[in-house]
Amino acid sequence: MRAYHALALIPLIALLGAPFFANRVEPRIFGLPFLLAWCVGAVLLASGTMALLHWLDRRAR
Repeated sequence: MRAYHALALIPLIALLGAPFFANRVEPRIFGLPFLLAWCVGAVLLASGTMALLHWLDRRAR
């Protein structure tokens, strides 16, 4: 396992930390309550992080 595989923990921490950091309705982002917008952002962050890890793994070979 390479050190950059620890990057996969970032989206997990973002989703697990959401109720503590983002548990409010205001401000609304694109009409979504803040907590829902936070979760959508975490899913997008997860996709980007996995794409980066895939690119780093292919480059390491």
